Amino acid sequence: MSRAFLKNESADDPVIIPARAPLPSGSINYVTPRGLALLRTEMEELEREHVHAQINESDEPERTRQLALLNGRIAVLNQRIATAKVVDIHEHPKDEVRFGATISLHNRNARIGNEDRKLTIVGVDEADATHGRIAFTAPVARLMLGKHKGDLISLRTPQGENVMEIIAISYE
Repeated sequence: MSRAFLKNESADDPVIIPARAPLPSGSINYVTPRGLALLRTEMEELEREHVHAQINESDEPERTRQLALLNGRIAVLNQRIATAKVVDIHEHPKDEVRFGATISLHNRNARIGNEDRKLTIVGVDEADATHGRIAFTAPVARLMLGKHKGDLISLRTPQGENVMEIIAISYE
C-alpha cells in the first residue's frame, strides 16, 4: 500500500516552506503603507506561533518539524520586509495611474458586460483579486501604469477582446 494512504507526513519528511507571491527577479519590492503593516502583522503572528511551538510539550520530532517550518517562514518574511520599499503616493501626479492608485474602469463591450469595476495597484504580498487589489506586476496593472482618465486599455480574455475606459483615478 502506498505511504500516501497511511499518513500525510512524518517528522522524517523534509520541511517545505510555502512559497510567497512571486516577485520577478531584479524587481523592487514596492509596497503600500498598508502592505507593509500587513507584513509586520504577519511576522508578529508567526513569532507568537514560534513561541507557542517552543513551549509546546508535543512529541519532540513533531515539535522540531513545526519549529523548522516556522523558522523558514519567518526567514522568508524577514527578507520580504527587509527589501520592502514603501511608495509615497502623495508624490504621484493625481491624474496618472501609478503604484497605489485606485482606478475605476468602465467596460465598453456590451457582450461581455457593462459593469464598472475598481482596481487598486499594490505590492505582490498585498494583492487580492477578490477585493480588487492587483499586484503591480500583473499584466492588467502594467497596461494601466502611466495612463490617464479617459484612456482605453484592451485586455484579451477567453470571451474576446475587452476594452475598458479609465473613468477615475484616486489615491486613498
